[in-house]
Amino acid sequence: MLSPVPAVAFDTLEFRVQGGDAALETALQRASLLQAARSEGVTDPFEVYSIARAEYGQLIGIFYEQGYYAPVISVQIDGREAADISPLTPPGTVRQIDVILTPGPAFVFGRTQLDPVAAGTTLPAGFATGEIARSTVILDATGEAVDGWRDQGHARAAPVDQQITARHPGNTLDVAVQIAPGPRLRFGELRPEGHVRTRTARIHKIAGLPTGEVYSPREIQRAAERLRRTGTFSSVALRDAESNNPDGTIDINAALVEAPMRRIGASIEFDTESGGKLGAFWLHRNLLGGAERFRIEGTVGGIGARSGKLDYKLGLEYARPATLTPETTLKLGALIETENESDFEARRLRLDLGLEHRYSDTLTFSGGIGFLAERADFGPGFAIRRDYRLMLLPLAATWDRRDSDRNPTRGFFVQSELMPFLGLKGTDSGARITADARAYRGFGDDNRFVLAGRAQLGAILGAEIDRTPRDFLFYSGGGGSVRGQPFRSLGVDVGGVRSGGKGFAALSGEMRTRATDTIGLVAFADAGYVSQGTFSGPSDWHAGAGLGVRYDTPIGPLRLDVGYPVAGSTGRGFQLYLGIGQAF
Repeated sequence: MLSPVPAVAFDTLEFRVQGGDAALETALQRASLLQAARSEGVTDPFEVYSIARAEYGQLIGIFYEQGYYAPVISVQIDGREAADISPLTPPGTVRQIDVILTPGPAFVFGRTQLDPVAAGTTLPAGFATGEIARSTVILDATGEAVDGWRDQGHARAAPVDQQITARHPGNTLDVAVQIAPGPRLRFGELRPEGHVRTRTARIHKIAGLPTGEVYSPREIQRAAERLRRTGTFSSVALRDAESNNPDGTIDINAALVEAPMRRIGASIEFDTESGGKLGAFWLHRNLLGGAERFRIEGTVGGIGARSGKLDYKLGLEYARPATLTPETTLKLGALIETENESDFEARRLRLDLGLEHRYSDTLTFSGGIGFLAERADFGPGFAIRRDYRLMLLPLAATWDRRDSDRNPTRGFFVQSELMPFLGLKGTDSGARITADARAYRGFGDDNRFVLAGRAQLGAILGAEIDRTPRDFLFYSGGGGSVRGQPFRSLGVDVGGVRSGGKGFAALSGEMRTRATDTIGLVAFADAGYVSQGTFSGPSDWHAGAGLGVRYDTPIGPLRLDVGYPVAGSTGRGFQLYLGIGQAF
């Protein structure tokens, strides 16, 4: 009987760098094809032999990147140099591989020349006489020179000649690169291809490519981003046409792949006070063939809550990109919901029409008009009933400089809204103001530690508290304000009637750390304040603190927070919060 002998990777890999520093050795080992093959358990002798022959080219590139242009590289298979072994007689077995590397002297730049360079172009500081002659610096400097011309409309700018000379006696590297700017061009037509359901005219409108204006790579990038933001396309690639037009323009080819038209999703949240919330949505990405989005979303809340009944919400939203300008989106919305809390019950309908304008990559403005109808029962035994009818004028701005919206490690986020309202029935006229500011600072290797802070403010101006829709008033407590305190547990008392307040403030702080590649730990502290008047009259505050765990997933970190009340009179013991994404 023959028993199979398990295949094993080569027994020994010796990797020695003679005379180099620790950083160089680390870079070489990380780039080594043989190191990767051994980690992956490659066993076939011919495959190992092929990888060993490719190791020379792999490592020489790393030496050049570090400024070493006279290295000695030896890759031996069982004592024989891999480069000397004929591919016709490869080894039948591989037991030991020795990689012996001698870097030699580090080279510095001697003469550095890049001509011509466009006005205003800044070359890398390392591209100068006496600096370490890294090959990556040469590539970066050449790229900056080409980009400098392209930014000024020279779409065909390219390096046409280069002379790189290593002078071994002095260990210097002379570099001379010639750039050909080419003619200054203007934008021609956008020529989309690959689309089936989306109208060509709408693609032109959304992209907003400025036909007739001076060529600019930034404008191409912005056009591609506009198309991607619609969600209608799963892939967007804009490239210069292969040839210029006789009139001095250059067309831009747009290769598009349309995403599936429909999408469904679901969400789940839970905390021990307000109970669970289940949500689902249905989305159409291209409703009328112009990249219009139509979304239907429904939620059921208050499942298993300690107080109150079930809450229901149904929302419809229609969004049409490139309305008025390529950066402006028309939005229509409708919302029907019920809200059953311990101190009031409400039924409301809200209709909105607005425009959202993206001023830059980080700054967005929106404005519109809306209508709100609300019937609310509150007071002792819900004996007080109010019918509210209002016209709304919501105005908002968002400034987002975070490095990630799901798991930020640096930057800041500021969102504010001013919403004047006109009372038509049962309510005064006034304004509602809200602000939400967040900041993040990472520390340590790869931002292992993150300090996060949040401040929230809210105010009602002009309207009396009992003639203000319940949805406008402010409470504190719960996952969105003060963890460790029950949901909406802090309000005000107005003549024996519990109510939300006209003034609100909250502060939150977190220290986040990564315990492993996928698991994070969080310590947090929150505090909230509510006042009967607009930061005047009777008021109260409370606070909570606790610990949390995060588990990273492709859709964002799964969040588990456990909070406990540390100040105020509204606490009811530990509170548990589950969700997706960071708390803020």
